[in-house]
Amino acid sequence: MLFALIVIGAGIGLRDPWPADEPRFALSAQQMVESGDWLIPHRGHEIYADKPPAFMAMQAAAFELTRNWRIAFLLPSLLAALGTLLLVYDLARRLWDHRAGLYAGVALLCVFQFVYQAKRAQIDPMVTFFITLANYGLLRHFLLGPDWRAYWLGCFAAGLGVITKGVGVLALLMFLPYIFARSTHWNFVATTKGAAWHWAGGLVAFLAAIALWLVPLALAVSLHPASEYQAYLHDILFKQTAARYTDSWDHQQPPWYFLGVILSGWMPLWLTWFGTVPAWARALRARDARILLPLAWAVLVIVFFSVPAGKRDMYIMPALPMVALACAPYLAQIVERRWFRVLALVLLVALGGVLAGAGMHALSGHWKFANDLAEQRGFDGGGAALWALLIALGGWLLFCAIGFRLRRAALGLVAGLAGLWLLWGLWASPLLNDSSSARGLMRQAGAMIGPDAELALVAWKEQNLLLADRKVVEFGFVKPMHLQLAEAIRWQEQQPAARWVFVLADAMAPCIDPAKSRYVGHANRREWWLFRNDAVAEACRGGNVPAPRKEVDAEAE
Repeated sequence: MLFALIVIGAGIGLRDPWPADEPRFALSAQQMVESGDWLIPHRGHEIYADKPPAFMAMQAAAFELTRNWRIAFLLPSLLAALGTLLLVYDLARRLWDHRAGLYAGVALLCVFQFVYQAKRAQIDPMVTFFITLANYGLLRHFLLGPDWRAYWLGCFAAGLGVITKGVGVLALLMFLPYIFARSTHWNFVATTKGAAWHWAGGLVAFLAAIALWLVPLALAVSLHPASEYQAYLHDILFKQTAARYTDSWDHQQPPWYFLGVILSGWMPLWLTWFGTVPAWARALRARDARILLPLAWAVLVIVFFSVPAGKRDMYIMPALPMVALACAPYLAQIVERRWFRVLALVLLVALGGVLAGAGMHALSGHWKFANDLAEQRGFDGGGAALWALLIALGGWLLFCAIGFRLRRAALGLVAGLAGLWLLWGLWASPLLNDSSSARGLMRQAGAMIGPDAELALVAWKEQNLLLADRKVVEFGFVKPMHLQLAEAIRWQEQQPAARWVFVLADAMAPCIDPAKSRYVGHANRREWWLFRNDAVAEACRGGNVPAPRKEVDAEAE
């Protein structure tokens, strides 16, 4: 656990939230602290209805404890990852032995996707923890029971997963392989006879967890009959759950998308499958429910997310702990096999060579992609510090390959990955922060207008509002850009000498003259400008901003 704390925690406090999701959640958490409303999240003055508020509330609570947003916004993910590792270790220890528990935890800690997500402030590490806690409770009851308290805890945790991200209910899919194993008399299925109220208590626990949020929300909506509160309740209960699954409107991917995610993001765990798959087959032939239940549940989760068109790589992350659990009893033997040591050494050399080679090629100045990236990011010295980081990452992996060699290649792989994540957290976080977070952009904007000027945002992103160096005015986030600009112009005309507008380049034409505006910089793949009232075209004064042609055409249709 100390090793995991160092690897995952390295870099906390050294960076601000980075897009795409981190600034959105951190902004909502910040506004919870400032407003005292922890029940309905906001993005600026608008309600944010895409996700339940649980994760943002945890970030807000972390801030109340630490009083430092750079620590607070990442703390829930760190604690969730550590909790997930502990649950996987303890469950493997109970099902097999202490050594299997250690291998399960280390295997999970080595997976690229797990550590990458654990070092980011997204909802997925938290929902993975709650789903794993639900699986932990259910499997203790189904395989080691009867343990009704563990069963009720598992159902309650599934409910907490629902109010964190609706997919928490997937933990209850564990009932399907359990019912199959019990009805066909598999080994290691516990005798879980009990009164009907024992089983019904799981449903009560599940609904009680959901009620922790839903009941106060319903009361708040009833006390505030405004249309936006009613729309929020409908949005969060229906559009963002069933409608999002059955009719995905973003992140369109083919059905086989998660195969690529597994081959890349679940490295190096899947390398062990050359040994674990035959072992799983033997265990399933022997009717070992300890392998069937977690493995079948993981397959069900992957299939579930493969059906809708909308997919993101982190969707299947909750399946990872159960796959690591199913691998646990075989890993001690597999890592000693020559074929696995060869694969581990090849991975170290290949990954190290690619990183070091890319860094040296970029440092030479002859790689157009690297030069363009350095220019877009605004790196000093053509990005020399970033390319040096790539060389250091690759060099460390190659050093581990040389130092541990074939005989201890598995240990070398663990050391190589640990060093990679430490260097990334301690070196890359501060290096990339200004350009990735918009911290540098907003600091530049503040310096350009002076400390006493007022600032408004148009066509803004969450990181712009979050990292502004003063209290700013905004006119909505989802509102069309031309309507935001119209309100900004009217606001600016009230005090033209003291008020500036920070605007996305795409929102300027035809009303804002770039020649009379000030270019702030490039950040997050966008161009940003500042303008005062004298840059507004005469035809647009008074907020008379025309709608873009595509919106006019859409209204006509």
